[in-house]
Amino acid sequence: MIIPDAKDWTWVLERPCSDCGLSTSEVVREDVAGMVRANAASWVTLLVGDPVELRRRPQPDVWSPLEYACHVRDVFRIFDLRLALMLTQDDPTFPNWNQDETAVAERYGEQDPMVVGPELAAAAEQLAAAFDQVSGSRWSRTGLRSDGAHFTVETFARYLIHDPVHHLYDVTGTRP
Repeated sequence: MIIPDAKDWTWVLERPCSDCGLSTSEVVREDVAGMVRANAASWVTLLVGDPVELRRRPQPDVWSPLEYACHVRDVFRIFDLRLALMLTQDDPTFPNWNQDETAVAERYGEQDPMVVGPELAAAAEQLAAAFDQVSGSRWSRTGLRSDGAHFTVETFARYLIHDPVHHLYDVTGTRP
């Protein structure tokens, strides 16, 4: 997976994704919580499949469905922490997170899908509940990624939702 640098991450907010088709510019910020919940429900359904198939990588350099699910679970967790920082601190800088190092260190491909599903659902619900509480001027609060990317809570929400939607497309081929 390639992490966009601070110079080119904004494309996610400016135009539809050529792969998954999601147009985050059309996402209503108040709908993000529901989108997180719906996405998590799709992952939970997927994770009750054959554990051997869930661990199978389609190519050596492409994550398996289980690895993608672990990543999405951790994205929900990381974004929940970052959202809390944005809502409680003035212009915080988020701690760095290397998703590829995490995947290796946490052995994503060896985790139990029957454990990952409930963990992903719980992480999604916690994040969705946090977004449910955002209103008014709180959507304009700001935060910085360690690479210098600057977000408001609104752009953060729209940027976030692309990740799990895109990865569900990576695994299922189904566009939103």
